[in-house]
Amino acid sequence: MMTAAIEHNDDLFEIGGIKLKSRLFTGTGKYSSDSLIPDVIEKSGSQVITVALRRVDFDADTDNVMRHIPRHVVLLPNTSGARNAEEAVRIARLAKASGCGNWIKIEVISDNVYLLPDGYETAKATEILAKEGFVVLPYINPDLMVARSLVNAGASAVMPLGSPIGSNRGLKTKEMIRILIDEIPLPVIVDAGIGRPSQACEAMEMGAAACLVNTAISSAGDPVAMAMAFGEAVRAGRRAYLSGPGAVHEKASASSPLTGFLD
Repeated sequence: MMTAAIEHNDDLFEIGGIKLKSRLFTGTGKYSSDSLIPDVIEKSGSQVITVALRRVDFDADTDNVMRHIPRHVVLLPNTSGARNAEEAVRIARLAKASGCGNWIKIEVISDNVYLLPDGYETAKATEILAKEGFVVLPYINPDLMVARSLVNAGASAVMPLGSPIGSNRGLKTKEMIRILIDEIPLPVIVDAGIGRPSQACEAMEMGAAACLVNTAISSAGDPVAMAMAFGEAVRAGRRAYLSGPGAVHEKASASSPLTGFLD
């Protein structure tokens, strides 16, 4: 029998004082046309979308990604381009002052090859911004010590990468993410590297609170159809997690008793 949470669809994800029905976060980068974004949002069911502040021109009437983001969607500006905590804090404050709200995804990246986040600078920025009332969602390597420092810094969630950003390589850090899910008293939102709906489903089955997917959707042959597939996969994975998957055994175990079958 399904639990009431599954049966009545009451399994809401609350973060930053906002209750979300969808556990799929989406992005705004790499689309052939920003005009696809409203359909991606509608078909995926996503309620949170991230955007790099450097792509936003509030004075432009055209070619402004903000024109294509539905008003009912929670905006998650990110600090893409920041190389240290100081730059990330400056970008976050600018985003808030520009009317983007108080949610911020911290990205501090000084590595130009694999674009891996700097955990030390990320924690510094998180502590400063959390004290200022921001809902801080830091993008990190799936490192337990870094994640614990972010808990202490006041993060609202942690966002570990599944594999290098934009690579579509999937959950290469799966076991490390599993440790964060087990050990960290914050929502774990898998971000970066997820390339297939099945991988998002797997992350949710593990107990991830949500997934953020951008490149896998925007680079698909049909981004809108792929967005729908990801929305369904995230829901399926969450439902499987709540259902309590059966134990894994090394040896075979018959699903029906064989006793007396040949007598």
